Amino acid sequence: MQGTVNGFSYGLVTPVAAFLAASLGGALGLRCVAPALRGRGRRRPAALVLGTLTLGCGVWTSHTVAMTGFAVDGTSVGYDTVTMFASLVVGLLMIGAGLFVVGQRGASRMGLVSGGTLTGLGIASTHYLGMAGMELDGMVEYSTPTVVGAVAVGVAASVAALYTTSRYRRVPGALAAAGCLGLATTAMHYIAMAGATIDLTSPVATGGGGPDPGDLLPMLAGPAAFLVLAAAVALGRPRLLPGAAPHRATAPEAVR
Repeated sequence: MQGTVNGFSYGLVTPVAAFLAASLGGALGLRCVAPALRGRGRRRPAALVLGTLTLGCGVWTSHTVAMTGFAVDGTSVGYDTVTMFASLVVGLLMIGAGLFVVGQRGASRMGLVSGGTLTGLGIASTHYLGMAGMELDGMVEYSTPTVVGAVAVGVAASVAALYTTSRYRRVPGALAAAGCLGLATTAMHYIAMAGATIDLTSPVATGGGGPDPGDLLPMLAGPAAFLVLAAAVALGRPRLLPGAAPHRATAPEAVR
């Protein structure tokens, strides 16, 4: 018996929240990576590390938030904590590899394509490994075309976001790159889940349901808090970010 999948059990709340989390992580991550893409910044390794952490945490937070709205008729849904955090670690490693490639090669065509591909695969890995941690009374299968489509969206958006960051330095360009990455990360999740089918082994008559938000919220606490802290620093003390332009004294300060 196949279970009916519902990815919007809380309506538009979860996709909107997932988009905002991914966009915030994308904005912060690309802000840190921008100096390396443009070939400047004395603290390039530190900038790439912080970019990896903010972008990876944004992707993982977005994915986890979206999963709170995932429900299956006929079975309850839970998530294995170890597998969930493994998806965060694997995603960070792959996204980090992509950002370090583009940081070393710069904004060349090969650098953007190879770095963007690794970053996109990191986003996809976060999703599919996270879904592997799903605990329910059944087997989950994915349609090959939707898997390919979801991965392609993640890769294309990553390349586009890195390209936009390397070419456009003003606020509209930064917002466009972050929005592109946020939209693609969220869309990738729902495209992938649209191709999921679940064969129930022990369906229940009560209708089942989605995960208890109380189970996922403790997992979200650390990465979400890190994103908020990084955003606060970026807004309040942007010069503390790695790769930020050095402070230049004004004329009165120079005289003193």
